[in-house]
Amino acid sequence: MSMRHHLIIGSLFICLFMFFPAHAQKGSPRNITKRSQVTYSCPMHPEVTAKSKGKKCPKCGMALRRAEKKADQKDATAVAPDTSQDVTTVTSKMNIPDVELLDQNGKKIHFYTDLIKGQTVVINFIFTTCTTICPPLGATFARVQKELGNKVGRDVRFISISVDPVTDTPERLKAWGAKFRAGDGWTLVTGNKPEIDELLRALGASNARREDHSPTVLIGNDAQGNWTRTYGLANTSTLVQIINDTIAQKPAASAVSKTAEGPSQAQKYFTDVELINQDGKTVRFYSDILKGKTVVVNAFFTTCTSVCPPMNRNMEKIQEALGDRVGRDVFLVSMTVDPETDTPARMKEYAQKFHAGPGWIFLTGKKENLDLALYKLGQYVERKDDHKTIFIIGNEPTGLWKKAFGIANVAELVQVVESVVNDKGDAVKSK
Repeated sequence: MSMRHHLIIGSLFICLFMFFPAHAQKGSPRNITKRSQVTYSCPMHPEVTAKSKGKKCPKCGMALRRAEKKADQKDATAVAPDTSQDVTTVTSKMNIPDVELLDQNGKKIHFYTDLIKGQTVVINFIFTTCTTICPPLGATFARVQKELGNKVGRDVRFISISVDPVTDTPERLKAWGAKFRAGDGWTLVTGNKPEIDELLRALGASNARREDHSPTVLIGNDAQGNWTRTYGLANTSTLVQIINDTIAQKPAASAVSKTAEGPSQAQKYFTDVELINQDGKTVRFYSDILKGKTVVVNAFFTTCTSVCPPMNRNMEKIQEALGDRVGRDVFLVSMTVDPETDTPARMKEYAQKFHAGPGWIFLTGKKENLDLALYKLGQYVERKDDHKTIFIIGNEPTGLWKKAFGIANVAELVQVVESVVNDKGDAVKSK
């Protein structure tokens, strides 16, 4: 399956990434909570570590990030786990506006004409005051830049677009790029907010809040009209392979190709871990819940008295707005983060409070199974009270996935849901 991780959200929508995503994890889901050691390391200089948080890297000044070493696994970080099995989405066209912007040197550029036209490019989305996914995104670009050597600037161009142009002046971008040793083939872009917003919409990276931007990377060969959308924190070797294939004008899908036999990449990623619906029926997560469907997924628990009722009221309003399309064109899926309390009977009683119809599925089951399924969606939390207030909206057949703020304006939520339901797998187009 191909999956586009681009996230086009209304005014109150968020993109975490994850990723939406979620990443493939090897081993038992119990390993999610089983830890033997906690350290902190620099995304740019992984050899720099500390045993307590709050430290900064003496080499680049970046805040050290938590890295977990598990008892039965090699090094694994919460920021950039092994994503070798992540699904990559390949598109054939990209309608990119030629907006006037500024590069990190303060030079005026026309985005399409000067940076994209006829070029092979790798694009990510950052802002300089970000302390979460942006430093790892920059560090990943730096590693890929080093691996590709003199191809960068000659055969391929790196582009980092600020999602916070109000703050990110050319000077700030230049200083940020210097932390990651950005070379001549790496352009950092800012400009007036309306032009940046137009560009982000066209590239499928628009968000109301800068903190919610996606860790997506776009890799494109404009001359051939081939574009790949993939996870920006994937393994360096995976990204390098896709970039080299794109430079060589080969189908980038070869990096994630599947054989005629056996499970699809999507099934391998999401897995068919068994869950239980509100009627007590055992279901397979991918094959019964996601495969061939458009879904709206949220995480909650029945004894929650804060954000869960408003979120599920919004699910109810989405159900009302879409009418008989729910259960046919789109399915609502509510997954508990407290399966030990939320039995099928409790889930069914809870569902009735929100007038859940046949197309609204409530899922519980063994804790380790729920943990794994939630982890795949980027929704896993150790404490139930810390669960996220976002909706994951995905069209499994076309690979289009978006995230939206779960207690946002219902009209905006419905608009996003309809955009995913109606997706035909075409390339993202600017509005």
